Amino acid sequence: MMLLNFRFPKGLIPIIGLLFTVFTVACKKNNPTPETSYEAAQEYNLQNISYGADNQQKMDIYLPANRNSNTKVFVLIHGGGWSGGDKADFTSLLNSLKAYYPDHAIININYRLATQASPAFPKQIDDIQSALTEISLPKYSVSSQFLLFGASAGGHLSMLYAYGYDPNHHVKGICNTVGPSDLTDPNYLNNPVYSSVYPILINGGTQNQAGIETVSPALRVTAASPPTISFYGSADPLVPSTQMARLHDALNANGVYNQATMYQGAGHGNWDTAQSNDYIAKIVLFVNAYFQ
Repeated sequence: MMLLNFRFPKGLIPIIGLLFTVFTVACKKNNPTPETSYEAAQEYNLQNISYGADNQQKMDIYLPANRNSNTKVFVLIHGGGWSGGDKADFTSLLNSLKAYYPDHAIININYRLATQASPAFPKQIDDIQSALTEISLPKYSVSSQFLLFGASAGGHLSMLYAYGYDPNHHVKGICNTVGPSDLTDPNYLNNPVYSSVYPILINGGTQNQAGIETVSPALRVTAASPPTISFYGSADPLVPSTQMARLHDALNANGVYNQATMYQGAGHGNWDTAQSNDYIAKIVLFVNAYFQ
């Protein structure tokens, strides 16, 4: 089975650590047990909080001290071809965001993994909604303003949710790293390498044309879609490079602010040091502009 696996770009984690060391904050409370409320004045680092009945419907939560209804929330959605991966893949990103943006809340979610008997759509979109509903409860004392970070399949889910399933526009921005954007692309459909992707994603696989269109974020873009920043590799063996243009052409056509970077010679997120530095700098500028 072809999986869209993703780890942070080679060399990125040490660079993030170097850049963010001076911002490191101490963990003041680690409480994995759900409570009826969490003191708004207190910082919390919560692990494996349930947002549904399934054992895979768990998330880690960072709640900053002195938060209120204006406290914004980063949402991390891991990759893994819709059928694999884990929120642990984004632990380093969570820690870096916590250090650099200590006044923001963060959730790092697991979702129900897909099989051909139980495809990704719609259950993984439902899981994102359930996780956002949970963190919006009064006991957490944060806002319902979200910025989604997604990589690979997580990038796809971030865009699909924000463009197609967020009618109240709570998502204020998307950071998409190598996320599939248009499953109608002939570079997907006509390539046997990707044939195993479709039945994992939707019932009926490639025979379900309407379903393929439904789960293609680029086809769900409207003028109300949130600002989006994307990163792709020109030599990605898992996501055709044409996915970037299909996405950002749709965003441009609808007047949605966007940035797109194609790293030449790079694969599925394995940026070199210069590319990693560029990646970090662009994300920081994007977050500072749209989510402060």
